[in-house]
Amino acid sequence: MNKNANIRIVCPECGNDTEFLEVADNVVITTCYTQNDDCSFTQDGDESQVLGEIKLFCAECSADLSEFHQHFLDMLF
Repeated sequence: MNKNANIRIVCPECGNDTEFLEVADNVVITTCYTQNDDCSFTQDGDESQVLGEIKLFCAECSADLSEFHQHFLDMLF
């Protein structure tokens, strides 16, 4: 088991440990659509490509928590 698995990210500025924002710079989002017989559109899927830096922020006080970004990624399930 990963020894860092139980380490909780806590904002050192405000103490928030539940709400976070991941912000990516220079993102290209490609969305595919199909036009239906009634002229409406249905989304068939999308794809995003991050060309810039990705940062992690506290959603409460906006502190930069990018030093914890790799741990955040490791803990996504």
